[in-house]
Amino acid sequence: MLCTRVPMPRMYTRTGDKGETGLFSGERVPKNSLRIEAYGTVDELSSWIGYARSLLKDKDVDEVLEKVQRDLFLVCADLATRPEKGRPQKAAQVTDTMVKHLEEAIDRLDAELPPLSTFIVPSGTIAAAALHVARTVARRAERRTVTLAQQEGVNPQLVPYLNRLSSLLFVLARIVNKRSAVEESKWSSRSQQG
Repeated sequence: MLCTRVPMPRMYTRTGDKGETGLFSGERVPKNSLRIEAYGTVDELSSWIGYARSLLKDKDVDEVLEKVQRDLFLVCADLATRPEKGRPQKAAQVTDTMVKHLEEAIDRLDAELPPLSTFIVPSGTIAAAALHVARTVARRAERRTVTLAQQEGVNPQLVPYLNRLSSLLFVLARIVNKRSAVEESKWSSRSQQG
């Protein structure tokens, strides 16, 4: 067989065995550094989105999420590059245009939904529940990135992108429930009195 003659790269390099990893900008940092924590959370977010996609039957929502997952590779690459160390010439970077694309998707989808007058209890279809989990991970990624930005340089478009993404995931969870004819579970202070 041909593949037995071609050397395949190993799935492990051993370069991180001492608790460090390399950034795109060249330097090595501890695996628990704020920068690694931020892009590791974005990686986790992408995995949750992939899980939600595996549960979907809605092609429109799936296409939106596929684009988001592809963008999240850029988000990770951006976070993995220290701007003060000199950005490689072809380094990926989140742009204002990417933020605007999220806003356009939010506006388009939100127009299909009834207005909110109370909090929504995360529930509904399995896909919607998975999108709510993804939303909370997006919020955590945003918090990690804000913390990083307070201590090191980051692209100023990263926080707005993650903020809009969590809003989009919230809208998508609602859309999935609506299109599946599953009623949203609404929170009411009256439900706590009794």
